[in-house]
Amino acid sequence: MLKSFTNIFGLSLKKFKNRTKNMKKEIGALYLAYRRKEIPIYTKLIILLVVGYALSPIDLIPDFIPILGYVDDLIILPLGIALAVKLIPKNIMEECRAEAEKKYSNIKKKSYVFAVLIIAIWVALAMYIIFKIRALLS
Repeated sequence: MLKSFTNIFGLSLKKFKNRTKNMKKEIGALYLAYRRKEIPIYTKLIILLVVGYALSPIDLIPDFIPILGYVDDLIILPLGIALAVKLIPKNIMEECRAEAEKKYSNIKKKSYVFAVLIIAIWVALAMYIIFKIRALLS
């Protein structure tokens, strides 16, 4: 029984933690790639969506919904990261990975600045939509 808990869909818990850690590093590298001038605008838009979604405290599917709540964390986010990485030239992505490893390897705490910023954006967007709906109804 214990063995079934440590083996999630063929992945051991240790491998799962390593993949999660690698995803975090990829997000840091994507952010650095976003700041590069040689990256096309359409790639920057995809990177912005992926990194913003990764840092957002609000998920597409809320985590409290059984099983489906983690679909975005297990499927949607890795697919978005993979798409963004495919659009970035390999040499640039390798440079960004190396730079991210140097810059972000010693960061242990979560950055609440990003969480507050993204919540503020979501609240502003919700307020805008509410005001537009009220204007249409009156």
